Amino acid sequence: MSTSDQASHPPETWAPVRRAAAAIASPIQRILAVEAASGLVLLAATVAALVWANVWTASYDQLWHTPIGGRIGPWAVERPLHFWVNDGLMTVFFLVVGLEIRREIFEGELASLRKAALPLAAAIGGMLVPAIIFAALNAGRDGAAGWAVPMATDIAFAVGILTLLGSRVSPALRVLLLALAVIDDIGAIIVIAVFYSAGIALEGIALVAAGGALVLTFRAAGVRGPLHYVAPGAVVWVGLLVSGIHPTIGGVMLGMLTPVRPWFGPSGLAATMQSQLDRLPAEDPSALRSSLDRINEARREAVSPVERLIHALHPWVAFVVMPVFALANAGMVLGGASLSGDSLWLFIGIVAGLALGKPLGIAAFSLGASTLNLAARTEDVTKRGVILVGLAGGIGFTMSLFIAQLAFPPGPLLDTAKLAILVGSGLSIAIGLGYGLLVRHDRGG
Repeated sequence: MSTSDQASHPPETWAPVRRAAAAIASPIQRILAVEAASGLVLLAATVAALVWANVWTASYDQLWHTPIGGRIGPWAVERPLHFWVNDGLMTVFFLVVGLEIRREIFEGELASLRKAALPLAAAIGGMLVPAIIFAALNAGRDGAAGWAVPMATDIAFAVGILTLLGSRVSPALRVLLLALAVIDDIGAIIVIAVFYSAGIALEGIALVAAGGALVLTFRAAGVRGPLHYVAPGAVVWVGLLVSGIHPTIGGVMLGMLTPVRPWFGPSGLAATMQSQLDRLPAEDPSALRSSLDRINEARREAVSPVERLIHALHPWVAFVVMPVFALANAGMVLGGASLSGDSLWLFIGIVAGLALGKPLGIAAFSLGASTLNLAARTEDVTKRGVILVGLAGGIGFTMSLFIAQLAFPPGPLLDTAKLAILVGSGLSIAIGLGYGLLVRHDRGG
C-alpha cells in the first residue's frame, strides 16, 4: 500500500473489501442524490402496500395491528404498530416541516411580505378551491368530514415532477413550489389542530406547557445539542396525546422553537480553526483533544441548528419515514372501496379537488394577485409555469392520506378516500408531466 493510499483511508482497512463496498455504495449514492428519488421510493412503497394488502391481506392487517409497548411499574403503554407510525414516526416528518417553516420565515421566501405574497396567494387558492369543490359535492353526505383531504400537497412527488422536467422548468418555479408547499403545510397543521383533534383535556395542556417551558429554558441557557431536547420533546408529545390534540403537532412546535441563527458562522469557523491550528500541541494528547473539541464545536456551529437538523433529518424523512408511512397507510383492499351512494360523491370530491381544484386555485389566486399588483411575479415565473406548479400541487398523497386517516374510521369510507387520493394524485402526475413536456415555460410564456 502506497503512502498516498495510506493517507486517504483509515488504518486497518482491507483494500479488496473497501473496493467492493465502494462498488456497491456508489450507484446507491447516485440514486439517492437525485432529488426525485424520494418520490420514486414513495411510489415503490405505495405499490408494495397495495400488492401486499390485496394478495396477503391477513398478514398486512396483522402486522400493522401488532401491539407494541412496554410497562414501567404500574404504568403500561401498548398501542398497535400503525399508531406508532402515524402518531410517532410522523412526528419526525412534522419536525422537519416545522424546521423548514422556521427557516423560511427567518431568511427564506417567507421572510418578507413582498417575497411571501405570491406563494401565499397560491397556497390560499390551492387550499380553498379544493375544499369548496369537495364541500359542494358532499354537503350533508356521509363523507363530508373529508373536506380537508384534497387541500394538501405532497412535496416529494411535486418537486420530483419538476425535477424530471429538468431545464424546461426555471429555478424560480421550483422556489415558488417549495414556498407554496411550506405555507400549504402550515394550513394543514392548523386544520389538523382545529378540526381533527378530540376535545382538549387540561392536564395534557399542562404537560405541553411544562415541556415547552423546558425547551425554552434549555435554549435560553445556550444548550445547542439536539439530543438534550429529546426528553422535553417527549413531554410535549405525550401532553398533546393526552390533551386530545394530534401529537404530531409537537414536531412542528419543536421545529419552530429551534434556534435559527448560527453561533460561529463561516467566518468564526475559519478564525477558530486558524487560531487552534497555529498552536496545535504535538505531544500533549489532552491539550490536543481540547483543541480538536474547539474546532469541532466551531465546525458544528458554522451553520444554525435549524440548518443542521434539516440536513441530518431530511434523508431519513424522505427515504424512511414517508415510505414507511405509505406502506402502513396506502394498503387497501380494492374491493373494500365503494363507488355508489355517498361514497361515490366522496370519491369524486377528492379526485376533483386534487386534479382540478388544486391547479385551478393555485393558478387563479397567484395570477390574480400579480395582476392586481398584490404580489410580484418575475419574468421567470410565467403564466404557463404557474399552471405547471398548480398541476404538481395537485399531488396530495402523503398529507392527504394522513388527513383521511383522521377524518374517517377504518371501513369503506376510508378505503374509498384512499382510492380517490391515489387516482387524483395519479391524474395530477400524468397531466403535470404531459403538460410540462408539451409546453415551454420560458420567458414570455
